[in-house]
Amino acid sequence: EVQLVESGGGFVQTGGSLRLSCVGSGISFNDYHIGWFRQAPGKEREGVSCIDTVDNAAYYADSVKGRFTISSDNIKTTVYLSMNNLKPEDTAVYYCAATGIPGTQVEDAWTDQFEYDYWGQGTQVTVSS
Repeated sequence: EVQLVESGGGFVQTGGSLRLSCVGSGISFNDYHIGWFRQAPGKEREGVSCIDTVDNAAYYADSVKGRFTISSDNIKTTVYLSMNNLKPEDTAVYYCAATGIPGTQVEDAWTDQFEYDYWGQGTQVTVSS
């Protein structure tokens, strides 16, 4: 059984930092690229970042560029999302997800939630103003 488990969410003030973790079991991150999505109340789920686990290429939504960093550990069992200079508009449930799309398609397709095969349960991030 494939499982993705997120952790690291919490409550921070504006300008604060958090690091989210996504641990996979029953799945090889060598075969899947990992994305982070978020969903705020009343809003659609949006892609935040994705890492191509083959070449470690990273992709970001414009709203988080320069503030968020995606990375994976050397043995590719955990993907992290380091979030700095957090803003109230970053408040959402954050999900990690795994996609098996070819590496050549990641750059164009990573924001499409329907390309992802497996999802975690989500972790809440709340940023106070």
